[in-house]
Amino acid sequence: MAKINSRKRHIIRKSDISRLFRGLEEEIGTDTDLFRSTTVELIDITGDISLYLIEKKPLLMEYQDQVFPTLRGAIAHPFSARNIVVDAGAVRFMAKGADVMRPGIVRVSDDVLADHPVLITEETYGKPLAVGIAAFDAAEINAAETGKMVRTFHYVGDELWNLDI
Repeated sequence: MAKINSRKRHIIRKSDISRLFRGLEEEIGTDTDLFRSTTVELIDITGDISLYLIEKKPLLMEYQDQVFPTLRGAIAHPFSARNIVVDAGAVRFMAKGADVMRPGIVRVSDDVLADHPVLITEETYGKPLAVGIAAFDAAEINAAETGKMVRTFHYVGDELWNLDI
């Protein structure tokens, strides 16, 4: 991920809020209600991610025209959709931004779709570790034995995680 700098922020219009939450609903379904708010701010940052503040907290992001919760959003409002669980051996690699390889995957929720964002959590405590783009649908991931299954773009300790607002 490129270096991120916060430049300015502004409240977005109601029509843009509606579009944002429609996009989020396409990704996580009814769990979108956990994030609903009447005041949403957009932070202009460098990089390829648009960051949205809900109640002045960076809870949502837009990446490649897809809206998904940030790791801080997933921690503040746990949701069950689009989830891939990795084993304890994968945690140290995930903390460095590694992509998810098939041998480290323990469970995949049935709603995982190729080229859509997924939340990667660890199996012991269920804590979010990263957000990435799935390379395959859930059935294909479950059928595979080797290979890269998720391309990670946001993880604990990265520029977005450490962004000062």
